[in-house]
Amino acid sequence: VWYAFSVCCQKIGVHRLSDPNFGEAMASASDKYKDNAPGPFYTDSQCIDCDLCRQTAPDFFDRNTKGGYSYVYKQPQSPEDVALCEQALEECPVEAIGHDGAQ
Repeated sequence: VWYAFSVCCQKIGVHRLSDPNFGEAMASASDKYKDNAPGPFYTDSQCIDCDLCRQTAPDFFDRNTKGGYSYVYKQPQSPEDVALCEQALEECPVEAIGHDGAQ
């Protein structure tokens, strides 16, 4: 996971812990990809296709190879599955994963 995080940060040119402005750009439901399965979790156009979400919650995130981004292909159902998706959301280096609060 650390390797994927490091690669992501190199790709966008910031380090999550040292950039005071990091975290201001949250995922936007109005900018989410159409590939996302209907439901509370989604990804938006900020995604840099770093693979972190797909490693963290592989049963719920997939890659759009042509577009070069990840998306939610299946919504979580159990509390354990929701926790994995929330972990992916928290760890996303560009905050491209959103959760609208519904479940």
